[in-house]
Amino acid sequence: MMIKVIVSQEIEQVCPEFVGACVQADVVNTPFSEGLWKGIGELCEQYKSTLTTESLKDMPSIAATRRVYKACGKDPSRYRPASEALIRRVLQGKDLYQIDTLVDLINFASIRFGYSIGGFDADKFVGDTLTLGVGRAGEPYEGIGRGMLNIEGLPVYRDEQGGVGTPTSDNERTKITLATRHLVVLVNGYDGNEERVSQNAEFILDLVRQFCQTRNGSYFLYR
Repeated sequence: MMIKVIVSQEIEQVCPEFVGACVQADVVNTPFSEGLWKGIGELCEQYKSTLTTESLKDMPSIAATRRVYKACGKDPSRYRPASEALIRRVLQGKDLYQIDTLVDLINFASIRFGYSIGGFDADKFVGDTLTLGVGRAGEPYEGIGRGMLNIEGLPVYRDEQGGVGTPTSDNERTKITLATRHLVVLVNGYDGNEERVSQNAEFILDLVRQFCQTRNGSYFLYR
């Protein structure tokens, strides 16, 4: 099943330059990849010598996501975009979470480019279309490992049943597990940098081909 992605007028109004990438692939997940973590470790060491928790906010991809949070009515320092939160952990001397190979490589791609990236088990979607809108007051949403999350004012992807992903946290309902075979990854380019969003999508495809036995991966841009 090929997923379709629609960007709503709500998002177009606050971020007319938005461009996203949807990566789709058949995959085999594993608990851990030593080769993947070697690359993650090298990037983390590089960031420790070149970034601070303040300068991090000036990365164009992160700064743009923070601007959209504010435009939608959300405090980006209270509900941090995932890419910012992950790099902050590194700069604070904490280890990145080790979950499984698919989740770990998505986190790697997110900190490498600074975009907040959603990773999903596509077999758990209801319907074949995802729509990017803005969270509403009281809208039910269970963040992975976070319990019920207040997504009012957050950009949110919805399938036919409801929210599946925000730049702060993806939904428990569609999360990746070791049993995941059909992967969908969404790269959120609120900075409008089509070239860099494409590079991020290619980077993800390279990783899944290297570490997840993928032969048929592809991506498309949407706006």
